[in-house]
Amino acid sequence: MITIFNRKELITVYSMQSQAKMRDILTENGIDYKIRVVNRKSPSPMAAGSRAHTGTFGENLAMEYEYIFYVKREDVARASHLVSRIR
Repeated sequence: MITIFNRKELITVYSMQSQAKMRDILTENGIDYKIRVVNRKSPSPMAAGSRAHTGTFGENLAMEYEYIFYVKREDVARASHLVSRIR
């Protein structure tokens, strides 16, 4: 079981296809993982109304979501090796 105390960030990707590929590789190799999804277009608590002022002009909409993968600390080296082969 992965907890905040025994995990380490493995990789951050921005596309659904990359996220699916990472999940498949980690699952096929028996590495437990957690994914944190961040919507980069959501308003900030510090500037809740900023989206209405700026809109999405000039922003790369392909990077709207950020997928952060975490694995157990003892699995980081092996997982990094597996992930580096597909990049």
